[in-house]
Amino acid sequence: MVFYGIAYCIDKQKVKKSNGKLSVCNNAQNTVLVIFSLIFYAWGEPSYILLMLASITINFYIGKAIDISENKKSKKALVFGVCINLLFIAVFKYAGFFVRTINAFGATIPEPSIALPIGISFYTFQAISYIADVYRGEIRAQKKYKNLLLYIAMFPQLIAGPIVRYTTVEKEIENRTIALSDISDGVFRFLIGLSKKVLLANQFAAISSALLDGDVSALSVCGSWLGLIAFSLQIYFDFSGYSDMAIGMGRCLGFHFDENFNYPYISRSITEFWRRWHISLSSLFRDYVYIPMGGNRKHQLLNILVVWFLTGMWHGSSWNFIVWGLYFGVIILFEKYVLFKMKKPLFKWLQHLYSLFLIVFGWAIFYFNDFSRLGQFIKTLFGFGNGGFSDTIATNEFTANCFLFIVGILCCLPLAKYAKGLFKAAMMVRNKVPALCFNVIKIVVSCLLLYISTIMLIGESIQSFFYFRF
Repeated sequence: MVFYGIAYCIDKQKVKKSNGKLSVCNNAQNTVLVIFSLIFYAWGEPSYILLMLASITINFYIGKAIDISENKKSKKALVFGVCINLLFIAVFKYAGFFVRTINAFGATIPEPSIALPIGISFYTFQAISYIADVYRGEIRAQKKYKNLLLYIAMFPQLIAGPIVRYTTVEKEIENRTIALSDISDGVFRFLIGLSKKVLLANQFAAISSALLDGDVSALSVCGSWLGLIAFSLQIYFDFSGYSDMAIGMGRCLGFHFDENFNYPYISRSITEFWRRWHISLSSLFRDYVYIPMGGNRKHQLLNILVVWFLTGMWHGSSWNFIVWGLYFGVIILFEKYVLFKMKKPLFKWLQHLYSLFLIVFGWAIFYFNDFSRLGQFIKTLFGFGNGGFSDTIATNEFTANCFLFIVGILCCLPLAKYAKGLFKAAMMVRNKVPALCFNVIKIVVSCLLLYISTIMLIGESIQSFFYFRF
């Protein structure tokens, strides 16, 4: 941030006039961001930085090949680019999965030992969205390699999203300004994300691991549901926490990324849940797969199943992820063709229960990549295991973490959204006292979150973000 601030001061001396308005050119800032983004990625994956650079370079020239002129685009270049990007993922993420699947039918092909490059799914999908938007004429191909490098390799969102569209940051790459309000809001958003990860996700991870990683046949019904609910809260706070941190850091740097989560656990249908959960991925599959295949106009059933097959596959190189994706695809088909067409809809509270049950149960499919363990766990969930209804371990875990569960559930509700609304209303009042009070509260909360999160991190084993593996 210090180097970035120096670069900002340098760039403030270079202004250009556009339509009578002054805008800051961000050449020095972009250079600093590119350098430190590459250092950031190389710190965790030094050997795979060349792979990412190769991907960016290829997509840079493919974008230029597609964008022959303003009115003419090359479809062959687009197809070639998509194939190259998918080949990167197929080799480095799914090679072992393909070999294991073939070997399951009797073959004896040696399984390749390829480490998964961190964030490959995220930056590859960003590259695909970029060349697709160039082909569709929504943007012109980027002529400066450094700018495309910055777009894909920008460190806040590089390794775990959100998946940022080029159209979202196109103008801000070249021209952006940073106000004090941006830094204030960005820091606060970052601290919210940090506290979600450290104070909530890591604690729920310990509970879910203690209950779900052992002999699932010996679990009680209460223990299995408690572990599954803990994992449901863990994955939400883990992934939404990282998204908050990325959005906050981006805001401090002058970029405005789109929201990636919108309180998904308050949904009243699975369709609504996927409009609120990992929004950047859902919208990407909608715009680049579902609609081009025909959307609602033709082959809708097939289109939906294909999208959810790919959604599951995107999440990991194991069949349980594909089953998890198709599980939601089938439910969405049921809602579209049956539930939403009922003359008398279900009570709202019943819709919430229906959605939460299916969502939480779906996380069981997501969690267990061994189908024999998954089958045994499902039996245990519904009382067909060997552990009875309750046990001492489950009781102790719940008693020791009762307050944590209460806080976690409250944080899944849009309470912060209401507080933000009150803050905006206070800022519009002529009397400055309410606005001052809200700002003081915001500063106090920020300091407390930073202090407590730092204390919790001291001496604690490092737990990486869950979505780093994707």
